Amino acid sequence: MNKQNKLLTLLLVFLPIFLYAHGVSESAQETLRNGGLLSYIQVGAEHMITGYDHILFLIGVIFYLNNFKDIAKFITVFTIGHSITLTGATFLGIQVDEHLIDAVIALSVLYKGFENLGGFQHFFKTGSPNLLLMVFVFGLIHGFGLSTRLQALASELDINLAKIVCFNIGVEVGQILALIPIVFIISRWKKFSSYNGFYKAANWFLVIAGVGLFIFQMYGYFSHGH
Repeated sequence: MNKQNKLLTLLLVFLPIFLYAHGVSESAQETLRNGGLLSYIQVGAEHMITGYDHILFLIGVIFYLNNFKDIAKFITVFTIGHSITLTGATFLGIQVDEHLIDAVIALSVLYKGFENLGGFQHFFKTGSPNLLLMVFVFGLIHGFGLSTRLQALASELDINLAKIVCFNIGVEVGQILALIPIVFIISRWKKFSSYNGFYKAANWFLVIAGVGLFIFQMYGYFSHGH
């Protein structure tokens, strides 16, 4: 077994953990009930750090980029997108079925791995869609997912704009904390000959994880009586 296959096997071992690690915890609800605005920042950061679907998508985006300036630009566009829908949907009380929106988010992970592996060129004989636009669109979708979590977490609490903004700030803090080591690892690994195998294995994992997460969410949707 070569290094690429070993890495892919290792990543797949952790896939079942990812499937069950992301939800609305009682401890987070308790934190919001007993805390002030800072508790919303804390829970927002915790949610993003454990939000493997959001982080997996961003990993896929980072793979495509070559310098910090581009990374900052694309992450900023993603942040603007999810901030719009997180704030707007929560403030207006717009609710989306959490399984369906998470299924679409899973497809965004699949999409990024597929794109990074040259799927559009190989299967459709065409270039990939504009990445900056797609990151913004997927950011809007991810924001709806974040909004469903916040509304579920604070379903018995009085949600106001200040609390929504604090949760969003926490999300940004968590996003930065999660991405710093990832950017460091990927940028460092590019200097080694094993990077190509790592790149392929990691992006195949994004494809497989996207499919697995999609099936998992659709099963959750239909098993809840829809």
